[in-house]
Amino acid sequence: MLASPLGAALVSLKARTPPYLPFMQGTPKFEPNLSPIPKANWLTPDTEAETWLRDKCLILKMMRANVVGGDLNGAAAEELLGAVVEATGRVPNQNMPTALEEAASIVSDDLCILLAERPHDWRLVAGVLCAPTYWTLPERIGLDLGALHSPVPGGDPKLAARVGRIFSGLKPDVVLERFNWTVQASEKHYTPDRPSVAKKQLHDLHLRVERQTVRKLPKTGAVVFSIRISVDPLLPILADGDMRDAFEDAWLGASDPVRRYKHWSELEPLVSEACRIGGR
Repeated sequence: MLASPLGAALVSLKARTPPYLPFMQGTPKFEPNLSPIPKANWLTPDTEAETWLRDKCLILKMMRANVVGGDLNGAAAEELLGAVVEATGRVPNQNMPTALEEAASIVSDDLCILLAERPHDWRLVAGVLCAPTYWTLPERIGLDLGALHSPVPGGDPKLAARVGRIFSGLKPDVVLERFNWTVQASEKHYTPDRPSVAKKQLHDLHLRVERQTVRKLPKTGAVVFSIRISVDPLLPILADGDMRDAFEDAWLGASDPVRRYKHWSELEPLVSEACRIGGR
């Protein structure tokens, strides 16, 4: 049932210039690397609305039990809905059953809400996650930062403690941004499990980028964690010499823990061949 809109989105994705190329900034690391951005750029421009938002709303309706969880109509969710409407100027989808789902249905970003009952003890209390990068929302609702970062090498407890202090000190007018990226053998956004590499070819390789932002809501003090996923074919990117050189440096320069965490060894033969062909 999702095949038709997803196919249309894929055509658009292959024809465009990728909006985010974080490998140009160097190798991926397990660090917060959060940078302030103008508040006006929190959710706009929405680079993925044209290619992903329609499919996201279909997934939200058809697979609701797998992609939503927590206090979807609480005070923080209501405040977030107002903030999203104000930031985007879009009319909320009133066919959605809860405030958080309304908010998530008008932006391509997935939206997660964290609250702290004690200082620095931030927990995931609600979320809409239609484009998961190899995890699911139901399995993590209610977890604190330490548990949320436990799959990340070096992420518990030092990284979790650092992130907790950042969240606690965040001012409502400040928006922080970071990027995470990997390569996957699939064009799909909805990937609760890592796509198999078996029987895949070079054209199956895609750059998957997470554009993440963090913002604190002024009334409830909740922290909003937004995740915008872009998925673009890798081969056209590697056809550009400067991009290919930067990608190879970042790919080969990543530490062993990073490579293990991202399962890059499974992709190594295909990615190496893609880089070789891109250099012709």
